[in-house]
Amino acid sequence: MQETKKNPKQAIQVSELITQAIDDAKAQNVVNLNVAHLTSVTDFMIICTGSSSRHMRHLADTAIQALQDNGREVLSTEGLNSDEWMVVDCGDAVLHVMSTEAREFYHLEGLWDINEPTVE
Repeated sequence: MQETKKNPKQAIQVSELITQAIDDAKAQNVVNLNVAHLTSVTDFMIICTGSSSRHMRHLADTAIQALQDNGREVLSTEGLNSDEWMVVDCGDAVLHVMSTEAREFYHLEGLWDINEPTVE
């Protein structure tokens, strides 16, 4: 399998597109983490909270629609019927839409918010 080169500018655009879409849809506590230095799977991890399962689904659907409207591919989704945690993966960025309880329990920010090491 041939590895493709990532385009950091494109990843930032995708991340900003998702963040704007969910912000417009009233997502709560939006966090956008650059994780490119931690994993080769994605460059950005966006985490937000929905106020109900219906709101969570609206956030995920809004992000998917914004991506599709801008010619971006959604690689996969998980848990769209869940009332705890939904995931939208578009390669350059992964959106996690969580209930308040799930977000507090899993605390993804604590797992992924690690600064890139500096070289002195």
